[in-house]
Amino acid sequence: MPSAEALAVRSMLQQMRASQNLGERSLETQRAGLDQMGRTIPKPEHVQVERTSFGGVPGEWIAMAGGASTRTVLYLHGGAYYMGSCESHRGLAWRLAQASKSRVALIEYRLAPEHKFPAAVEDAVKAYESLLAQGISPDRIAIAGDSAGGGLTLATLISLRDAGKPLPACAAVLSPWTDLAGTGPSMESRAAYDPWLEPDGIRKAPLLYCSAEQLTHPLVSPLYADLAGLPPILIHVGRDECLLDDSVRLHEKLQQAGVNSSLHIWEDMWHVFHSFPMPEADEALTEIGDFIKEKIPE
Repeated sequence: MPSAEALAVRSMLQQMRASQNLGERSLETQRAGLDQMGRTIPKPEHVQVERTSFGGVPGEWIAMAGGASTRTVLYLHGGAYYMGSCESHRGLAWRLAQASKSRVALIEYRLAPEHKFPAAVEDAVKAYESLLAQGISPDRIAIAGDSAGGGLTLATLISLRDAGKPLPACAAVLSPWTDLAGTGPSMESRAAYDPWLEPDGIRKAPLLYCSAEQLTHPLVSPLYADLAGLPPILIHVGRDECLLDDSVRLHEKLQQAGVNSSLHIWEDMWHVFHSFPMPEADEALTEIGDFIKEKIPE
């Protein structure tokens, strides 16, 4: 049974979706709205935030005060490749830093439509390489991301592998967007249950980021990529989201490729439910933190 907090958030999201037509809202309005949602989780006093640059990619170091861990999480925010920032995802990042006892490098990769594919992938790879250049060993790094950032996490891993670069110890993806062509059966079968996303909007958004011909490019939609040789990956997804099959099919393909993949489908949950202040999100982030600590032990 969902918590009272989860039921309240679901109701809020349903009301928002009913009152807003994303297709009629400007990019600036949508970006500002996502940033505002990120402010619903205030930063505690014991969290340290340092504005910086990762190989020329702007971002922030986020860590718990007094934390001495050498674990590092490179976090890639969601937002359909055209929204999202440190402002929108700082709350999620500090909660992940706390759960995993890590420093989190939260970056602001270039956004579409001003910067189309492969700009986001280039920036994520550049940020990872900057961590290595700082002397951080790849076996002390995890990459994580939500939604588009989850797909970008996989695209980054594939790019690093193909370039012969050392891979991180593990990766965690939250409701990853892995099929921008929108072919998963859950796009329709879960639409009535999803309180936040709807199929038409999911299918329109990719064309801000890439051309129609690129929708199945392996670095746009990692579901169509060769996934062999990637590090252990934890996948979280809500049972009630249109993008459920983006995760289910990804898990199946990873296993077929011989990758250590774990899939947790959260009952009664929606797209990136981790972002909201409720017990289910705390439990999920604890699980992600435990996974990272297991793969990157002290």
